[in-house]
Amino acid sequence: MRTITVGELMVPLEAYATVSKEATLREAILALEKAQMTLDPSSHKHRAILVLDDSGKVVSKITMKNILLALEPNYGKVEGMGVLERSGFSPDLIKDMLESHALWAKPLQFVVQRAAELKVSDFIHPPSEDEYIDENATLAEATHQLIVQPYLSLLVISGDDVVGILRLSDVFTKVCDIIKGD
Repeated sequence: MRTITVGELMVPLEAYATVSKEATLREAILALEKAQMTLDPSSHKHRAILVLDDSGKVVSKITMKNILLALEPNYGKVEGMGVLERSGFSPDLIKDMLESHALWAKPLQFVVQRAAELKVSDFIHPPSEDEYIDENATLAEATHQLIVQPYLSLLVISGDDVVGILRLSDVFTKVCDIIKGD
């Protein structure tokens, strides 16, 4: 059986939703929507936006969760948020956190205003080492990395440059195709 590489499965950078780090959150959301409209209806939708610096190099990735977190500034005041993201908790604790930290308490008009004013550069962070995968990595390596890490996509690199994005949905589809004999 031939080896399948990440480069064969990835979505190339030019086919993915991108935005400048100086864009507003609203502009990023519009870029995601625009990129999704160009997709073949049978393709998986993009679930992230790649952030570019002034020279066009990828400096970060914004996920749907990042967008929701950025829209509610009070999440920054919740102590131990990193630990909370990795553990399960009861519905009562979730409700108590929502009320005690006044999360999502402002009218939706606040969200609209915040999205129009907040710059992408205000909330992005550089990807960690484990968010990257080489374009020559195998399907097996990619599958393992996506399973053991908390990401739904990985930035694909060739040398020092990001050349695309590998989504969990594409890896899953390929594995299912192999199982079906496609």
